[in-house]
Amino acid sequence: MATLGITKAITNLTEAHVRLGISPTSDVTFFTEWKAPLPTLTAPEKAKLEHLKQRYLYYADSGAITEGTVNLILLSPLLETLGFIDSPYQVRGEKYVRFEIEDGDTQLDGLIDALIVNDRLWLIVIESKRYGFSVRQAIPQTLAYMVSAPISPVFALITTGEDYLFIKFDRDLAHYALSDKFTLSTAEGNELYPVAQILKQLVSV
Repeated sequence: MATLGITKAITNLTEAHVRLGISPTSDVTFFTEWKAPLPTLTAPEKAKLEHLKQRYLYYADSGAITEGTVNLILLSPLLETLGFIDSPYQVRGEKYVRFEIEDGDTQLDGLIDALIVNDRLWLIVIESKRYGFSVRQAIPQTLAYMVSAPISPVFALITTGEDYLFIKFDRDLAHYALSDKFTLSTAEGNELYPVAQILKQLVSV
């Protein structure tokens, strides 16, 4: 894992590129794991994902999304639904890392909580003290984590609970790429479906 010093030093993508010696790739074949064909979801899994979306919106609408809430009400139940907490998988938690990101004249204070489902899949949870914190703002710190992963390539899911973004990093190539962003704020449909399908795909890579 990257140390606190590294994550505090890397506060934007330009710094991440320079300090970590990495760069985004324009190769469209580099990160295809998040695209179709994806594993199917069972009827019980879909029902649970619908419940999780409504639960998140209930808490968000009442202003009750606090530090630790995303893990409790959404991420842990999602991993449980997909069977990632039981054998042969094992969730390992890493310590919180506090970081600040400039937003105009304001310093945004947030936390990153890294959960490792297996050595190849990292779940990065952003718990912000300001509603609307963007998943993109955690990309530099997430890349700092991924560079130190024991195997390559490695995948990460960054989430605020509302928004979801996948990253693939290949240490041998020193390249990374992003998926599209998925969000629970859509009026129709449930984008937890593709998030769950991609997670299923990644643990089988």
